[in-house]
Amino acid sequence: MSIQQIKINTEFITMSQFLKFAEVIDSGGMVKWFLEEHDIKVNGEPENRRGKKLRAGDTVEIAGIGSYRIEQD
Repeated sequence: MSIQQIKINTEFITMSQFLKFAEVIDSGGMVKWFLEEHDIKVNGEPENRRGKKLRAGDTVEIAGIGSYRIEQD
């Protein structure tokens, strides 16, 4: 499985912003449900906080959906 690159031009992006930006979900209203229903790991550690700050170099793995690496633009 290939890792998709997600480029940001800020210091960080929150998990909820990331999920919308990466087109994993359609709207912010889906974030809480999505985090409860899917296994997500950030840098190999389980994560379910929508406010989790993701920075350049972080890797996000979503079971059954894909892997993403945050890159600085």
